[in-house]
Amino acid sequence: QVQLVESGGGLVQPGGSLTLTCTAEPSYFTFHTMSWYRQAPGKERELVATITRRGDTTIEDSVKGRFSISKPYNVENKMFLQMTNLKPEDAGVYFCHTSAYTTWLGTRQYWGQGTQVTVSS
Repeated sequence: QVQLVESGGGLVQPGGSLTLTCTAEPSYFTFHTMSWYRQAPGKERELVATITRRGDTTIEDSVKGRFSISKPYNVENKMFLQMTNLKPEDAGVYFCHTSAYTTWLGTRQYWGQGTQVTVSS
């Protein structure tokens, strides 16, 4: 089983910045993709950004130009979501997700517990 731990959420004023971190353990899994989702109160969970094992990224239109997703160099079990120019509509719980593989489990989907992002003055 994979455990995903998110950190970096908090309260920020509109226009501010936050960086979220997700760490996946154990690190010997093969993490095909790592993604950030978010869920605002009363709304469905939505995809925000994805990074593949080789570093290809996709960013949803709603945050394009303001958010970026990245991984540390040569580290496969960690990723970041850099969020800038935050807006009130960016608030919600941000979840880390991975599609991870081992020979004895095959490919499975895993979710973190989420980290709260609040954007308010």
